[in-house]
Formats: sequence, structure tokens, C-alpha cells
Amino acid sequence: MPRATITQVAARAGVSVASASRALNGQIASAETIAKVEKAAAELGYVADATAQSLKRGRTFQLAYAVADIGNPVYVEMMTAIQKVISASGYRLIVSSTGDASSSVDVVRDLSRGYVDGLIISPLRVTKQLLDALAAVPVPVVVLGRVPGDAGFDTVRADSLTAMRQVVDHLAENAHRDLAFINGPVDTTPGAFRRDGFTAAIAAHPELRAQSVVAADFTIAAGYEAALPLLGGDDRPQAVIAANDLIGVGVLRAAEDLGLSVPRDLAVTGIDDTELATVMRPGLTSVDMGAAERGRVAAELLLARIADGERPTQTVAVAPRLVVRGSTVENTARAGIPLAPVDLGRAAG
Repeated sequence: MPRATITQVAARAGVSVASASRALNGQIASAETIAKVEKAAAELGYVADATAQSLKRGRTFQLAYAVADIGNPVYVEMMTAIQKVISASGYRLIVSSTGDASSSVDVVRDLSRGYVDGLIISPLRVTKQLLDALAAVPVPVVVLGRVPGDAGFDTVRADSLTAMRQVVDHLAENAHRDLAFINGPVDTTPGAFRRDGFTAAIAAHPELRAQSVVAADFTIAAGYEAALPLLGGDDRPQAVIAANDLIGVGVLRAAEDLGLSVPRDLAVTGIDDTELATVMRPGLTSVDMGAAERGRVAAELLLARIADGERPTQTVAVAPRLVVRGSTVENTARAGIPLAPVDLGRAAG
């Protein structure tokens, strides 16, 4: 059945097309005209053409959120926070999973074709091609992550350096002297900064012995595969720091399969403090990287940029917070108690 048109609505209401359009779009019209037009539209089942309305207004009231892997609980937490902020301002959220670096560029180019009024992107890898594509986008962009200082985008960052220091300090305070770090790919932004954070944290503890392993990805399966030879060999560490909670869960599974007791035989920590960390047994000690806060701030920066395109760019760093659970401390009375955060404030991180 053909869709009803604005012309048919106007004819049913006994008004001009212009009057019907004004009444349906919230513009100046008498109460009587509005009532007649709305009644006619309901009777005919008229639905406004959102695309046409967007073209007339010059806005779509849609914002995009692009991430590498929408299945990662960190990105889901960010998405929920973004959605809450923008929906209060009348926007809808479109979510795109970008995959690898080349796919990220394709997604950015597609989103620049008038589908959205703004973009929040959390790229796993920042390439020149991606930066060029973002620079060409005709709508405001906020980057969740790190880009060169002269890129010209509002950015919201995690503080991996402080996060790694908190984890290493915690393990050292609990008499762990032989540590291993299982990272994800170091050609990614989180992989590079968490590697640097681990190196710096270990340098502050000359009494510690440390080794590093690079997993194939930031996933449970990759963490498991990386942990098996590490934990099953003669040079088994006392504690393992995983670059994220997914890898951490993989380490816990590998430890269980090898008959190791956590934390008696092996302490394990993650990073991100996702829901996974709370449901594991024992609970996974992890660092809350402020995923929800980063999402909230990114959404607020994007709305501010849409309202004022000339405002100075901002970089916001969100402070991490270590949360201690049973994977590092046998005394469960301490499990789940957050330690004091380091307040970085609204500054480059």
C-alpha cells in the first residue's frame, strides 16, 4: 500500500500543503489547524520522511559511534554512556564496527556522506590514512584514544601509564617479585601505551624480575594461547599482568587447566575492570579505566563541538582506579575494594 503524502494529509484536513507542513513540523500554526492536520495524518497513517526533513533542516539528528569490536565490553560500556548523553539532546546513535585499519577508513568515509551530524571514534590503530579520512569528514569528530597533537580533534584518553604503575605497585606490595606481562598487539594504541607503562613501572622497582609476552589479539582465546606456554614452562612467573580483562580471563582459564591455584600459585590482574572481572571466580583484580566516563565526556565534547565549531579543541584524560579482588589477594575481605584514584583532571594524558 502506497504511503500517504503530505498533499493527501492537507486535502483531508482542508488546508494548504504549506499549512499542513508547518503544523506537522512544529512551526507557527493555529491550534485549530494543528488539530485538523494531526487528525488527518493519523487517519491516513502518514509518516514523515525523515530523510527529507533532515535535508531541509540541514541536520540528521543522528550521531555515529565507530569502534574496532562492538563485542568488547569496554566499547559497550562507552556506548551506553554515549547513548544516555545524546538521547537527552534528541539524537539517535548509529554504531559501526570498524574492524582493521583499512575498514576504519572505509567506515569513516561512508559516515561522511551526510548520514550523521557527528562522529565519535575509538580506533585501535591510528594510521595516516585514517587521520586523513577523519580530517576530510565534514562533521565534528571526537576521538576516544590518542592522535598527534596537531590533528585538530577533541580527544578523550585513558591513562595507561598510571594504570600499569598501580598494578605493578600492588603486586610488589604483595611480595610478588617475578612478573610477566601479556600484552596485545603492540602496533595498536592500547598495546603500545600499556607496553610503555609496564616498562616504566618495572623501572621504578629494581627488585622485580619481569618478562613480556605478546598475544595475537586482545581476546580471551589469545590470552589463553599466550598463557599456556608461559605458565607451563620451567620459568613460570609469580604473577601475570594482562593488558585487558579479556586476556586476563584467558590467563585464568589457562591456570585452571594447568592445575594452578589463583592466587596461591599465581596472581593475575587485568585492565579495564569490565563486568567480566566481577563474575570470575576468583574475581579478577583489574584497573577501572573509566570507560563510562570516557564515553560520557566524548558525547559532551561532540555536542559542544556541534553547537560551536570554533571552540578550542580539548584533550581530556580520565584517571584510572585499581580494584583489588581475589585473583591477587587471598584475604577476600579486601576483594573488590577500590583504591584511591589518581586525579589527572582535564589535561593531556
